[in-house]
Amino acid sequence: MKYTRHAKILELIKKYDVETQEELSAYLEQAGFPVTQATISRDIRELKLTKVPLRNGRQKYTAVDGGPKDLSKYIRIFQDGFQSMDMAQNILVIKTVSGMAMAVAAALDAMDCHEIVGSIAGDDTIMCAIRTVEDTKALMERLRRIIGR
Repeated sequence: MKYTRHAKILELIKKYDVETQEELSAYLEQAGFPVTQATISRDIRELKLTKVPLRNGRQKYTAVDGGPKDLSKYIRIFQDGFQSMDMAQNILVIKTVSGMAMAVAAALDAMDCHEIVGSIAGDDTIMCAIRTVEDTKALMERLRRIIGR
C-alpha cells in the first residue's frame, strides 16, 4: 500500500498545486487512500518532497531533482508481469508472464526492496535471495498488497 500511495502522491503533486498536508490528505482520501497526518508527514519526508514558490505567492509540494523516482511505472510493470510467488526458506521464487522476468526483477530493484540481497531472472522465473525467513514473509505480504491479492 505504501508504494502505491507514494506513487499516487507523486501523481497528485504533479497534477495539482498542493500547498498543505491537509490538501494532500484530502486528495488522497478522494483517491481512496485514507491517511493520518502522521502518515502524510512521513510520506513527505520519505519522498523528499519540498515546497517551491508559485507566481501567485503560494507554494506547492514538488519532488526535488535527483529525488525519489516515480514508482508508478515500476508498480505497473510488476503488476502486469506477476503470476505467482512461493518461498523456500529465505529464497523467494516469483513466476511471471513468459518473457517478463527480467522486467519484473528490474521493477523490484527500482522499488528498493531492502530485504532482497540479490536476484536472478530467467524467462518467466525470478529467484530472490532474501536476508531472513521473516524478511521473506514480510516481503511476500508487501508484494501481495501491491498486486491487490
